[in-house]
Amino acid sequence: MGQDLKLRAETPQDLSVLSAALQDAILRVGEIRFVRSARSLTLRLTRFRHESQTSERVLCGLRIDSVLDIKSRGIERSDPEALMVVLALEFTPGPTAPEGTLRLVFSGSGEIQLSVECIDMTLADIAPPRATDKRPLHPEIQS
Repeated sequence: MGQDLKLRAETPQDLSVLSAALQDAILRVGEIRFVRSARSLTLRLTRFRHESQTSERVLCGLRIDSVLDIKSRGIERSDPEALMVVLALEFTPGPTAPEGTLRLVFSGSGEIQLSVECIDMTLADIAPPRATDKRPLHPEIQS
């Protein structure tokens, strides 16, 4: 059993580490919470522990702060039990640093797009890992 992961992202380089850690994480639509007054978005996910030598998933929380606006597409918000799989987190700088657009990209063309003052994120494992016999599939890219 490995150590619990707790990461902070404040730069695009930090974000790439969070993106890799969250690739293949599973999220229920009902586990997305945006609090406009706090300018924060929180998500409760079950991430695949790519860093582990065994097949494990672990419950984790992702908090994104400094959120100015939020948009989504391709997400069925009427079904809180609907599942989504994280593909990547991407950041596009805005005209005035450090502001920009943060995109959470999901399989099936779903996306959450956030206008942010800056990259201000925390990812933390919040439960012990559990074994799984289901490994994410990533077809090899043919060149």
